[in-house]
Parts: sequence; C-alpha cells; structure tokens
Amino acid sequence: MNWENFNTIAYKVLRLAYINILWLLFCILGLGVFGIFPATTAMFAITRKLIIGEKNFKIFPAFWKYFKQDFMKANGFGIIILLTIYLLYFDFKFVQQNNNFQFLLPILIFIFISFIITLIFFFPVYSHFKLRFFQYIKQSFFIAITSPIELISIGASAVVIYFVMTLFPGAIPLFSGSVFAYISTILSFRAFNRIEKKKNTLSEVH
Repeated sequence: MNWENFNTIAYKVLRLAYINILWLLFCILGLGVFGIFPATTAMFAITRKLIIGEKNFKIFPAFWKYFKQDFMKANGFGIIILLTIYLLYFDFKFVQQNNNFQFLLPILIFIFISFIITLIFFFPVYSHFKLRFFQYIKQSFFIAITSPIELISIGASAVVIYFVMTLFPGAIPLFSGSVFAYISTILSFRAFNRIEKKKNTLSEVH
C-alpha cells in the first residue's frame, strides 16, 4: 500500500468517526427519543454522499440541514417503529401467558420478521429515494424480500459490528453507527441497482 492509498483510507476512517460523533451528539440534542431518528436519517444521508463520491459539501452543515428538514417526518416514522415494537412485545407476552391464543404465535413471528427486514432497509431507502410517507415502508419491505443476499449481508455486518464493539467499547463513540450505515448503504445500492436494471429490462421488453 502506497502513501496516497493510506491517506485516502485514513481520511475515510476519520470522516466516519466524525459522522458517528455527530450522530451521537444530535441524538442527545433531540433528547434521545426525539433525536435518534432524525440523527440517523441524517447520518445515512451523509454516508450516501460519501459513497457516491460527492465532494462539494461540508459534513457538519449538511448533517444539520438533513436533521432539521427531516425532524418531523423522521420522528413520525420513529413513532410508528416504537409503537410497532411495543405492540409486538405486548402481543408476544399476551400469547405466552394465554395458552388459548398460541395459534397466533406463527402470525406474530411472521409480522416480527417482516418488521425487522423492513427496518434493515428503511434508512438506506429513506436517504436514496424521494417517496410519499408510507411508500418508504412499502419500498423497504419490497427490496428486503427481493434481496436476500444483501439482507443477510447487512444482518451479518450488524452482528459483527456488535461483537467488535463489545470487544473494543472505546470504539463505540467513533464507529458504532457510521460503519454500519456505510456498509448497509453500499449493500443496499447493489439491491437498488439490480432492481432498477430489472425494471429497465422489463420496460424495454414491453
């Protein structure tokens, strides 16, 4: 590895650390609950810019811009996500404590899996597409069920990052969120591009 390649990699690592610090700070700025979702959408938006090679922007002003403009919408999705988690938790507890409703367990498991795979692709989809409110959820689910390789890869990367962070907790403030955003966005791009090629092929056929 020559010095120029080393500098390029080091610069990328530093930017990811900077983005992760901003993510944590803006989560705190929004009092945690109200900050985590707009901060996460901003993190994915900035990460997307880095991946597509956009250079004419400064990270902090861009992060602040995305945080502000998506604050209400991101928290709207946040309410839906948290409400879904709560309802699923309550329903699982209810079924466990009432044997007469055990038949509902497979349905709840199906809903839970659908929720998780949709959530995996939600933030990359949100940062990449301009859609109507509920179309983000629909599109995330559609891409998830048609992209098993990318879905498994993103899930595996999340597990690996989790275990690395448990081994090196000092890296949590620097890389816990941004590295996952970077990897999941790259993998999501593969899914987006493949689906787009299929659409173009079908359009040419018709």
